[in-house]
Amino acid sequence: MSNTAALGSKIPVEYATEKLEVDSEKSYAGSSELDPVAVGKLRRKIDWHLIPLIAVLYLCSFLDRVNIGNAKVAGISDDIHLTPSEYNWSLSIFFIGYVIFEIPSNILLKKMGPRKWICIIMVLWGGIMMAMAAVKTAAGLLAARFFLGLTESGLFPGSVYLISLWYTRGEQALRNGLFFSTATMAGAFGGVLAYGIAQMDGVAGLHGWQWIFILEGLPTVLLTVVVYFFLPDFPSTAPFLSTEEKDLAVRRLLIDAGPAIETAFSWRQFRAVFVDWKVYMHMITYILNATPLYSLSLFLPSIVQGFKFNALTTQAMTAPAYIIACLFTILFAFSSDRFRERGIHYAFPTFIGGIGYILLIVTKDSSTVARYVSLTITASGVFASVPAMLSWFTTNIGGHTKRGVATAAIISFGNIGGAIGGQIYRAGDAAHGYVRGHTICAVMMFVSSFLIMVMKYLLIKENRRRDNLTPEEFAKEAAKEEPCDNHPGFRYFS
Repeated sequence: MSNTAALGSKIPVEYATEKLEVDSEKSYAGSSELDPVAVGKLRRKIDWHLIPLIAVLYLCSFLDRVNIGNAKVAGISDDIHLTPSEYNWSLSIFFIGYVIFEIPSNILLKKMGPRKWICIIMVLWGGIMMAMAAVKTAAGLLAARFFLGLTESGLFPGSVYLISLWYTRGEQALRNGLFFSTATMAGAFGGVLAYGIAQMDGVAGLHGWQWIFILEGLPTVLLTVVVYFFLPDFPSTAPFLSTEEKDLAVRRLLIDAGPAIETAFSWRQFRAVFVDWKVYMHMITYILNATPLYSLSLFLPSIVQGFKFNALTTQAMTAPAYIIACLFTILFAFSSDRFRERGIHYAFPTFIGGIGYILLIVTKDSSTVARYVSLTITASGVFASVPAMLSWFTTNIGGHTKRGVATAAIISFGNIGGAIGGQIYRAGDAAHGYVRGHTICAVMMFVSSFLIMVMKYLLIKENRRRDNLTPEEFAKEAAKEEPCDNHPGFRYFS
């Protein structure tokens, strides 16, 4: 009997292939007779065609959203007469637009296909980024940053969702880590790039910060051509896979999904997102982690400048902390998949990030080396928590509609932290080492690490409950319509 028939589900174009014969009981157990050599070869092929491309796109996206910090060091506040409050709001307003459009963007991505939708938003946000060089007033900057957030909103949740459509649950943390690590690379690369670009001050009558916006927005627009021709949509339609490879790609995903393979758009699944306690737990821990992450990304140049470097040296000195954070991000992502574990790989770096903020407070009057080491520890903890954070909810939420909507909802709510993060570090606190901002972020990281471990415990408890169900209890729970991850045969990653 086909897996589709056994589980009462229809497979749409994303996963449509010729008739697949998969034993449903084996699906529940996550085992199969798939050739491991063929699977390994397929996985490497998918890696090379998908991950580098979306990683480069996210590098461009993250660079474009945080280069406002480099522009500040390069003099934008003085040139367009920004007050400290207006500068902080220019950071926060980006995330207002970002949050508004994330869920609609993921729905449009599913309907139009990733390739077309991502091309559209790339042209829009790249064009807005370059046009920001023309802003003359605070109002113009605020408007540009709002629409930049609106147009960028589709890439990150769309990419996380796309990874969940191509990889099994035990493979997603590493790929999310490789993809997200470009955020740290954007910080490092952006600082070095801004260092060089800022020295173009006066070329063609433009300020250094104007050249930062132009030259960092241009690659996004140019990359649209590459995305249009090379970004794959779904495993069953990928032009770089043979017919046999497409079938294998779909088969292994169906087996890994077990009973949670509902894939047609469903309003029942849409509603299920908002009555699932796990979604709200992920929202809370996400916003607690995202607020320090974005505040650190946006203000790191200002924090480093407080270490008594001049403007140009500050741009370059943001790079080492980001590079080390990038290495730790990939290391924790690899370990999370290697041990098929999420909670500890999420909570531990979060806790270390909190320790880093405490060290920044303690060393505020110490040597530059001590303060920079504290900053590096902070950045490493903050960024290294993200791969497990992203992979935890995509691996534990079954059903395409539920996963897609939940992914957008969690990330959308979490990115409110970006708007909050834009207000945490105030210009008046700079002389005192930003103690207030560091304290707020430390508390958030410590609370988050505690809640993560609570969620891990609850998921372990639920898995044990399902393990101990009687055949009658199992059958009763399995009979519910579109149970997704609530199917008793589904096991959560903890």
